[in-house]
Amino acid sequence: MTRVADHPVDDLFLKRWSPRAFDGAPMPEADLKTILEAARWAPSAFNTQPWRFVYALRGDAEFERLYALLDDFNGSWAVGASALVFVISDSLVDGVSEDGPVPAIFHAFDAGGAWAQAALQAALLGYHTHAMAGLRRDQAHEVLGLPERLKVHVAFAIGRRGDAEQLTPELQQQERPSGRRPLSEIAFHGRFKLPMDAAA
Repeated sequence: MTRVADHPVDDLFLKRWSPRAFDGAPMPEADLKTILEAARWAPSAFNTQPWRFVYALRGDAEFERLYALLDDFNGSWAVGASALVFVISDSLVDGVSEDGPVPAIFHAFDAGGAWAQAALQAALLGYHTHAMAGLRRDQAHEVLGLPERLKVHVAFAIGRRGDAEQLTPELQQQERPSGRRPLSEIAFHGRFKLPMDAAA
Protein backbone atom coordinates (compact mmCIF):
# COMPACT_ATOMS: atom_id res chain seq x y z
CA MET A 1 0.00 0.00 0.00
CA THR A 2 1.04 3.60 -0.51
CA ARG A 3 1.03 5.53 2.72
CA VAL A 4 -0.46 9.01 2.58
CA ALA A 5 -0.32 11.45 5.47
CA ASP A 6 -3.35 13.47 6.51
CA HIS A 7 -1.06 16.45 7.03
CA PRO A 8 2.45 17.23 5.68
CA VAL A 9 5.25 15.22 7.33
CA ASP A 10 8.74 14.22 6.28
CA ASP A 11 8.82 11.14 4.04
CA LEU A 12 10.90 9.36 6.67
CA PHE A 13 7.80 8.82 8.81
CA LEU A 14 5.92 7.18 5.95
CA LYS A 15 8.80 5.07 4.69
CA ARG A 16 9.58 3.55 8.10
CA TRP A 17 7.69 0.33 8.67
CA SER A 18 8.24 -3.02 10.38
CA PRO A 19 8.90 -5.96 8.06
CA ARG A 20 9.64 -9.48 9.28
CA ALA A 21 11.71 -10.75 6.35
CA PHE A 22 15.37 -9.85 6.87
CA ASP A 23 18.27 -10.91 4.65
CA GLY A 24 20.55 -12.16 7.46
CA ALA A 25 23.53 -10.13 6.24
CA PRO A 26 26.18 -9.02 8.74
CA MET A 27 25.75 -5.49 10.06
CA PRO A 28 28.72 -3.24 10.86
CA GLU A 29 28.85 -2.47 14.56
CA ALA A 30 29.44 1.17 13.64
CA ASP A 31 25.96 1.30 12.07
CA LEU A 32 24.39 -0.18 15.19
CA LYS A 33 26.24 2.31 17.37
CA THR A 34 24.88 5.17 15.22
CA ILE A 35 21.34 3.83 15.73
CA LEU A 36 21.84 3.61 19.50
CA GLU A 37 23.48 7.03 19.53
CA ALA A 38 20.28 8.48 18.11
CA ALA A 39 18.35 6.77 20.91
CA ARG A 40 20.76 8.26 23.46
CA TRP A 41 19.65 11.77 22.50
CA ALA A 42 15.95 11.20 23.19
CA PRO A 43 14.20 13.53 25.65
CA SER A 44 13.39 12.31 29.14
CA ALA A 45 11.69 13.58 32.28
CA PHE A 46 14.17 15.63 34.33
CA ASN A 47 16.86 14.35 31.91
CA THR A 48 17.08 11.09 33.87
CA GLN A 49 17.76 9.11 30.66
CA PRO A 50 16.35 5.83 32.04
CA TRP A 51 16.82 3.79 28.85
CA ARG A 52 19.32 0.98 28.67
CA PHE A 53 20.08 -1.36 25.76
CA VAL A 54 21.55 -4.84 25.52
CA TYR A 55 22.45 -5.83 21.97
CA ALA A 56 24.07 -8.52 19.89
CA LEU A 57 25.17 -8.67 16.27
CA ARG A 58 24.70 -11.65 13.99
CA GLY A 59 27.86 -13.72 14.08
CA ASP A 60 29.04 -12.67 17.53
CA ALA A 61 29.03 -14.95 20.57
CA GLU A 62 26.00 -13.27 22.16
CA PHE A 63 23.51 -13.38 19.29
CA GLU A 64 22.14 -16.87 19.94
CA ARG A 65 21.85 -16.16 23.67
CA LEU A 66 19.68 -13.10 23.05
CA TYR A 67 17.78 -14.78 20.22
CA ALA A 68 16.77 -17.56 22.64
CA LEU A 69 14.86 -14.96 24.69
CA LEU A 70 12.35 -14.40 21.87
CA ASP A 71 9.13 -16.37 22.03
CA ASP A 72 8.49 -19.02 19.39
CA PHE A 73 6.47 -16.76 17.10
CA ASN A 74 9.02 -13.95 16.99
CA GLY A 75 11.89 -16.40 16.81
CA SER A 76 10.35 -17.94 13.68
CA TRP A 77 11.01 -14.80 11.62
CA ALA A 78 13.61 -12.80 13.59
CA VAL A 79 16.18 -15.51 12.84
CA GLY A 80 17.12 -13.41 9.80
CA ALA A 81 17.90 -10.24 11.76
CA SER A 82 21.34 -8.69 11.55
CA ALA A 83 21.14 -7.40 15.14
CA LEU A 84 18.91 -7.77 18.17
CA VAL A 85 18.47 -5.02 20.74
CA PHE A 86 16.60 -5.25 24.04
CA VAL A 87 14.99 -2.03 25.26
CA ILE A 88 15.20 -1.70 29.03
CA SER A 89 14.60 1.12 31.47
CA ASP A 90 15.49 1.98 35.04
CA SER A 91 12.34 2.04 37.17
CA LEU A 92 14.03 4.03 39.96
CA VAL A 93 15.71 7.44 40.22
CA ASP A 94 18.69 8.10 42.45
CA GLY A 95 19.74 11.32 44.12
CA VAL A 96 16.37 12.99 44.69
CA SER A 97 15.64 11.69 48.19
CA GLU A 98 17.79 11.10 51.26
CA ASP A 99 15.83 7.89 51.79
CA GLY A 100 17.23 6.33 48.63
CA PRO A 101 15.92 5.67 45.12
CA VAL A 102 12.35 6.70 44.31
CA PRO A 103 10.03 5.34 41.61
CA ALA A 104 10.61 6.76 38.13
CA ILE A 105 7.06 7.37 36.99
CA PHE A 106 7.92 8.05 33.34
CA HIS A 107 10.67 5.51 32.71
CA ALA A 108 8.67 3.37 30.26
CA PHE A 109 7.41 6.42 28.36
CA ASP A 110 10.94 7.76 28.02
CA ALA A 111 12.32 4.41 26.87
CA GLY A 112 9.62 4.31 24.20
CA GLY A 113 10.79 7.66 22.92
CA ALA A 114 14.36 6.39 22.72
CA TRP A 115 13.23 3.31 20.77
CA ALA A 116 11.37 5.54 18.28
CA GLN A 117 14.51 7.58 17.64
CA ALA A 118 16.49 4.37 17.10
CA ALA A 119 13.91 3.14 14.58
CA LEU A 120 13.99 6.39 12.63
CA GLN A 121 17.79 6.51 12.58
CA ALA A 122 17.87 2.94 11.32
CA ALA A 123 15.54 3.94 8.49
CA LEU A 124 17.86 6.81 7.58
CA LEU A 125 20.70 4.28 7.24
CA GLY A 126 18.63 2.02 5.00
CA TYR A 127 17.75 -0.56 7.66
CA HIS A 128 14.39 -1.72 8.95
CA THR A 129 13.44 -2.47 12.54
CA HIS A 130 10.66 -4.51 14.08
CA ALA A 131 9.83 -4.32 17.79
CA MET A 132 8.77 -7.49 19.60
CA ALA A 133 6.85 -7.72 22.87
CA GLY A 134 6.78 -11.52 22.78
CA LEU A 135 9.74 -12.42 24.97
CA ARG A 136 10.68 -15.05 27.53
CA ARG A 137 10.50 -12.43 30.27
CA ASP A 138 10.96 -14.89 33.12
CA GLN A 139 14.47 -15.61 31.80
CA ALA A 140 15.42 -12.15 30.55
CA HIS A 141 16.77 -10.63 33.76
CA GLU A 142 19.17 -13.48 34.38
CA VAL A 143 20.30 -13.90 30.78
CA LEU A 144 20.81 -10.17 30.27
CA GLY A 145 22.45 -9.69 33.67
CA LEU A 146 19.96 -7.07 34.85
CA PRO A 147 19.41 -5.85 38.40
CA GLU A 148 15.81 -6.01 39.61
CA ARG A 149 15.19 -2.29 39.20
CA LEU A 150 15.65 -2.51 35.43
CA LYS A 151 12.57 -3.46 33.40
CA VAL A 152 12.60 -5.16 30.01
CA HIS A 153 10.04 -3.68 27.61
CA VAL A 154 10.65 -5.06 24.12
CA ALA A 155 13.35 -6.34 21.85
CA PHE A 156 13.78 -5.15 18.29
CA ALA A 157 15.28 -6.76 15.22
CA ILE A 158 17.37 -4.72 12.78
CA GLY A 159 18.35 -5.64 9.25
CA ARG A 160 17.99 -5.15 5.54
CA ARG A 161 14.81 -6.43 3.95
CA GLY A 162 14.87 -10.02 2.76
CA ASP A 163 12.67 -12.14 0.52
CA ALA A 164 9.15 -12.46 1.90
CA GLU A 165 9.03 -16.02 0.55
CA GLN A 166 11.02 -17.11 3.61
CA LEU A 167 7.99 -16.30 5.79
CA THR A 168 4.90 -18.41 6.37
CA PRO A 169 2.04 -17.76 3.92
CA GLU A 170 0.12 -15.92 6.64
CA LEU A 171 3.03 -13.60 7.41
CA GLN A 172 3.71 -13.04 3.72
CA GLN A 173 0.24 -11.48 3.50
CA GLN A 174 1.24 -9.01 6.24
CA GLU A 175 4.61 -8.10 4.75
CA ARG A 176 3.74 -4.58 3.68
CA PRO A 177 3.53 -1.14 5.29
CA SER A 178 0.45 -0.80 7.48
CA GLY A 179 -1.91 2.15 7.60
CA ARG A 180 -2.82 4.30 10.56
CA ARG A 181 -6.02 5.62 12.10
CA PRO A 182 -7.00 9.07 10.83
CA LEU A 183 -5.72 11.92 12.97
CA SER A 184 -9.33 12.84 13.69
CA GLU A 185 -9.73 9.57 15.62
CA ILE A 186 -6.74 10.09 17.91
CA ALA A 187 -6.33 13.85 18.43
CA PHE A 188 -9.04 16.00 20.02
CA HIS A 189 -9.30 19.74 20.58
CA GLY A 190 -9.81 20.49 24.24
CA ARG A 191 -11.64 17.33 25.28
CA PHE A 192 -11.45 13.63 24.48
CA LYS A 193 -14.37 12.24 22.50
CA LEU A 194 -15.51 8.63 22.54
CA PRO A 195 -16.18 7.05 19.14
CA MET A 196 -19.93 7.31 19.74
CA ASP A 197 -19.79 11.07 20.14
CA ALA A 198 -16.88 11.82 17.82
CA ALA A 199 -19.22 13.61 15.42
CA ALA A 200 -20.77 15.74 18.16
